[in-house]
Amino acid sequence: MADHKTHTMASDSYYSTFFSWQFQAHYTNIDQTWMPFAVSAVAVACWYAWLYKKSKNAIPPLPPGPMALPLVGNLLSLDPELHSYFAGLAQSHGPIFKLRLGNTLAVVITSPSSAREILKDHDVTFANRDVLAAARASTYGGNDIAWSPYGAQWRMLRKVCMLKMLSNTTLDSVYELRRKQLRETVGYFYSRVGSAVNVGEQMFLNVLNVITNTLWGGTVEGDERAGLGAEFREVVSEMTELMGKPNVSDFYPGLARFDLQGVEKRMAGLARRFDGIFEKVIDQRLRMEKEGAKKSIDVLTFLLKLKDEGGDSKTPFTMTHLKALLMDMVVGGSDSSSNTAEFALAEIMHKPEVMKKAQQELEAVVGKHNIVEESHIHKLPYLQAVMKETLRLHPVLPLLVPHCPSETCIVGGYTIPKGSRIFFNVWAIHRDPSIWENPLEFDPERFLNSKWDYSGNDFNYFPFGYGRRICAGIAMAERMVMHSLATLVHSFDWTLPQGQKLDLSEKFGIVLKKKMPLVAIPTPSPRLSDPALYE
Repeated sequence: MADHKTHTMASDSYYSTFFSWQFQAHYTNIDQTWMPFAVSAVAVACWYAWLYKKSKNAIPPLPPGPMALPLVGNLLSLDPELHSYFAGLAQSHGPIFKLRLGNTLAVVITSPSSAREILKDHDVTFANRDVLAAARASTYGGNDIAWSPYGAQWRMLRKVCMLKMLSNTTLDSVYELRRKQLRETVGYFYSRVGSAVNVGEQMFLNVLNVITNTLWGGTVEGDERAGLGAEFREVVSEMTELMGKPNVSDFYPGLARFDLQGVEKRMAGLARRFDGIFEKVIDQRLRMEKEGAKKSIDVLTFLLKLKDEGGDSKTPFTMTHLKALLMDMVVGGSDSSSNTAEFALAEIMHKPEVMKKAQQELEAVVGKHNIVEESHIHKLPYLQAVMKETLRLHPVLPLLVPHCPSETCIVGGYTIPKGSRIFFNVWAIHRDPSIWENPLEFDPERFLNSKWDYSGNDFNYFPFGYGRRICAGIAMAERMVMHSLATLVHSFDWTLPQGQKLDLSEKFGIVLKKKMPLVAIPTPSPRLSDPALYE
């Protein structure tokens, strides 16, 4: 019995050992067979995990763009008409594309969504300007509101402009000065009834004199004022031309000190002429006040008082700031407003039905026995629509003023490096057929009872920009252009000289202009009932 039990246990031990050996041998064979596959699977999983992590941490690429040559980049292929040239590139490379301009990376924005992302979502990052060498030379080192870097100085200047210089209260206080100048312009046109006049030239002189009247009122009188106007016109024209001229100093900052094209030297010379004019006006004003003369109510009076008080405690308001703001007003305001008025009248003349509707509205609101006043402007929705449509087709600054990001930023899935030059092709956005019906057609009706205004909140239409760096002079520009345009349309019928065709083509510049000046004839039959209304 014991032997049998011992034998049984031995047998169990044998079989147990046998099967255990067989089991281990079997699975050892399995391990050896499948081990390469297991290792490969783990390796593939690790590789995919690494790729995923890399993709999460990867920096998005730069925007696409045309092929660039070494050293010069895309400079040699630039077309002088940059607004339409950029619009063509957007068709090939998309709504965000880059150009290499020497050592400068330029990024062109041609879509409302990307413009919103930059100007609204990343407003502070893109609040700086890429200051052109010519701009620095003309604005006392960039100490004006247009080119000053975003910071305490800019905020102080903006506050001065918006609360005092260009506020509705200030504009109301100097209305009589603007009104007097416009009446003189109407008198000039009336004296030339039946003869061809250069409308653009006269509107430039009108706006220029309106601005100088607003700035320093009656300080300069008579023949001296006429001479001052002629000098300003010559200087402003040359300054805006230099501002829009491609400059090696802007594309190769390392060469800026050499001023290879002489742009800065020429601009500095023009700026000195302006400075001489400003000095003359300021000295005359100070002398008059010292002699106890009655103080004028104008912008210069306020600015001189602000300078004496020191301005903001953190950022003093200096004579340099004062002159820089005068420069902004004279150079920036005269060319832009007069060009808009000229484009508007040309477009109205090109569409007789638009002229008829505008004149009918003016007759209903103003009447033929009165002249247009600024108080009528808000009662003229059709003429306001004409101005908005003009700024849609012919925005004052077709590419706005270049912005410059203070840090690298991601926009539209692309990396926009710190220090890039950012152009917003407002001209192309305003003519985008996916946004606007019949975009090349001048149709003021599209702005009647519409949501669009000049605030820039709708990035399908932002002729004055948006955000912190939106144009500070919108209120003044709207008043001057609307008042001038309404007066010309209300006071006269306009025809072209016999045998001439209306040319609506544009000439690109930092400020958009008509390629051919508008030369037109105020008709022999004045529209107002009493000739005295033209005096």
